[in-house]
Amino acid sequence: MGGNGNHTKVNNTVPSISNVVRVGALFTHNSVIGRSAKPAILTAVDDVNSDTSILSGIKLEIVLHDTNCSGFLGTVEALQLMEDNVVAAIGPQSSGIAHVISHVVNELHIPLLSFGATDPTLSALQYPYFVRTTQSDHFQMYAIADLIEHYGWREVITIFVDDDNGRNGISELGDAMAQKRAKISYKAAFPPDASTTDISALLSRVNLMESRVYVLHVNPDSGLNIFSLAKKLGMMSNGYVWIATDWLPSVLDSQEPANLDTMKLLQGVVAFRHHTPDTDLKKTLISKLKNRKDKETAGFNSYALYAYDSVWLVAHALHDFLLSEGGNISFSNDPKLHDNNGSMLNLSSLQAFDGGPLFLQTILRTNFTGVSGRVQFDADKNLIHPAYDILNIGESGSRIIGYWSDYSGLSDVIPESLYTKSRNNSAGNKHLTSVIWPGGTTTTPRGWVFPNNGKPLRIAVPNRISYLEFVSKDKNPPGVKGYCIDVFEAAINLLPYPVPRQYILFGHGDRNPDYNELVNQVGEHNYDAAVGDVTIVTNRTRIVDFTQPYMTSGLVVVVPVKETKSSPWSFLKPFTAQMWCVTGAFFLFVGAVVWILEHRHNHEFRGRPRKQLITIFWFSFSTMFFSHRENTVSALGRLVLIIWLFVVLIINSSYTASLTSILTVQQLSSQIEGIDSLISSNQPIGIQDGSFARKYLTDELNIAESRIVTLKNQQDYIDSLQRGPRNGGVVAIVDELPYIELLMSNTNCQFRTVGQEFTKSGWGFAFQRDSPLAVDMSTAILQLSENGDLQKIHDKWLLRNECSVGAQTDDEDSNQLSLSSFWGLFLISGIACLIALVAFCVKLFCQYIKFSPDSHEEVDEEMHPSRARSRPPTKTTSFKNLMLFADKKEADIREKLRKKKRRRSRSLDWTSSSP
Repeated sequence: MGGNGNHTKVNNTVPSISNVVRVGALFTHNSVIGRSAKPAILTAVDDVNSDTSILSGIKLEIVLHDTNCSGFLGTVEALQLMEDNVVAAIGPQSSGIAHVISHVVNELHIPLLSFGATDPTLSALQYPYFVRTTQSDHFQMYAIADLIEHYGWREVITIFVDDDNGRNGISELGDAMAQKRAKISYKAAFPPDASTTDISALLSRVNLMESRVYVLHVNPDSGLNIFSLAKKLGMMSNGYVWIATDWLPSVLDSQEPANLDTMKLLQGVVAFRHHTPDTDLKKTLISKLKNRKDKETAGFNSYALYAYDSVWLVAHALHDFLLSEGGNISFSNDPKLHDNNGSMLNLSSLQAFDGGPLFLQTILRTNFTGVSGRVQFDADKNLIHPAYDILNIGESGSRIIGYWSDYSGLSDVIPESLYTKSRNNSAGNKHLTSVIWPGGTTTTPRGWVFPNNGKPLRIAVPNRISYLEFVSKDKNPPGVKGYCIDVFEAAINLLPYPVPRQYILFGHGDRNPDYNELVNQVGEHNYDAAVGDVTIVTNRTRIVDFTQPYMTSGLVVVVPVKETKSSPWSFLKPFTAQMWCVTGAFFLFVGAVVWILEHRHNHEFRGRPRKQLITIFWFSFSTMFFSHRENTVSALGRLVLIIWLFVVLIINSSYTASLTSILTVQQLSSQIEGIDSLISSNQPIGIQDGSFARKYLTDELNIAESRIVTLKNQQDYIDSLQRGPRNGGVVAIVDELPYIELLMSNTNCQFRTVGQEFTKSGWGFAFQRDSPLAVDMSTAILQLSENGDLQKIHDKWLLRNECSVGAQTDDEDSNQLSLSSFWGLFLISGIACLIALVAFCVKLFCQYIKFSPDSHEEVDEEMHPSRARSRPPTKTTSFKNLMLFADKKEADIREKLRKKKRRRSRSLDWTSSSP
């Protein structure tokens, strides 16, 4: 087995199938995992050697080495194992030893098949000869993150052993939770050899923190002791959540029957266990293991299944390597391994497996069904289809509440039944059965509380000197008052848990504090929250979490106003000149149309020409007041009048409304009409002390800093606006709408806003980043809004005389009504008049034709009888005759038509009887 310096020497070969092939096994025999794995490995060797179809006469020999739960001894044992010319090593179960031994097997080209090292970092390319035959903690941590997201928890505390496996596993959990917008709020680590006192002190510190969701990632041999200490500290009661990794099911599966005291201790714990299909092959192995005489455990956990399959994996790979691929087992001295300066390490005894690279590839290509399920590796050298059972521990035992697989996430369906279906990781597909939590409750814990022995919530409140209705100092408890405080207290009272709190004034009281600095103090954890008129703006949301807005807000521009003096000609202002002209013309036009339509029917529209002209004017303008005394009798006249009266009604109503607005309007004392005109001017602008408006105006709107004037209180607002820019005041003030509404109300509407709100924001309560209280308070604020309490609090503190908020203008023309607003009405009325005139003319002309050929003689006879008798009949007509005909009464025309009809009838009778 020894070598001679730097020369390569073949020490052992297996030229025929009658030789023995050695495989090493490296783990702690006297451990929860080791006691299950040892009989499984020995059984697997026996089963392989008894199956002649696998190695065809080659005997598989196992070389066992005990690491004795020691990293140092485990490393030494591993080095000794390599001296036995093994073609593969099964183990170790310790991730720390695996990191060290992986460097050795890389050099000696010996595949290391670990059934117990779950450290995710061992999958790195740095360890090409490390082959994990169990599931990586990478998948387990993502399964835990999915469970945390499923129940809506945002923060957890991890308790773990500070070794390679613990640190790297928790680091993987942190990455997984970050993808779910959650985080590890505290990492409680303890050394592998920690005493009971150290662990108890650690749990006491953890119990003082807000989070009540604990992820326990420890060794199976000492993990139960942590639950015993937690029980004594009252940490296994209502409100707590304990999530254990696969170490806990490994302990429980090794105990048969279950220890009732242990199960009672663990009542309510949720744990993850490697999922292995419940097949006949698995049942046969478990039965065979329980019947072994040399077994040291009553039950067997999942690591026994992975250890059993690891041996079979080597056997299947050897079969392909030796018999199918023509490989040869030989070992050579590595020239890099030689003793220097008389060292007693005897490194030259370590020999490299010549066929190691090929054998490694053969192992990774092997594909068979084992007792743990399908044994096949993906491109990252991980077993395919990683899955876990999710267990809920009860007093009478554990039960499966669901499963997790890398294929479908959380589900209440067995994973292998989903592999044939399309992948579905949607939230709606994630279902788990009910869970009994610590304390025997079925209600999902919130995941965090304010512990009674913890510090109260330190709440910063701005110490304002203006607009004290919103928030101010108070002599009575709790030391502050105002609209914002009442809203916060009402929301706190809606929470399903008590929140001890302490209000602390922020600011010196001689001026309003800087609200950006107030928010920064919360972000730096000097305060737990900020309550007051704090505006939600972008730069603040980057450092704290805000609740749902409880008050809408936005920056507006406010200017002073003055009353308008009434003019003697104010009654003309509602309409433009064009509107007046068109309206007057239509009055005359409609009057003339009605006269034409009524002249032949209505005696009130007949008479001397002077009287008829006066009637037209009187009737036209009297319709403005609906006081016309002439009645309309014709159908066409009534139709035109009805439509015109509707137009008059609209015109009167509009005139009245416009005149009222003009006579009561307030005019601005400046030319500022909004934020745009304010930016283009060069006059001073007032802002509130401590407001974010300064930064917004200078950074976003590029207004010069020299134009900004800081005003401390409401009286400064009034004085500055009344003085104006010429007398040392300001042309306008830019502030948030709630302050401006209160200002206008307190000053009897002496000021007005111009333009529109040019920012949209709101007031909210600020909490530290990722504080669960922010979410609960948002829900409470929404509830206050829905039940009307928020409006009641508003009315209590802020209900004042309301002033119209909106743009006012000194241009009276903006209140005038033009023809463009009424041309549709005039068009309808005009069309109705034209239709009525056309109908009238058609009817008139038809009647006139019926009088032909003697109609003109009858007209002349009536007008000039002597001339008619002396003149012979003629068939010619004239326009004058038509007008004379139109002037006749409708009743007379009808009577003459009847007479004419009778004469024609007599004439026909005489003609027929004359022969």
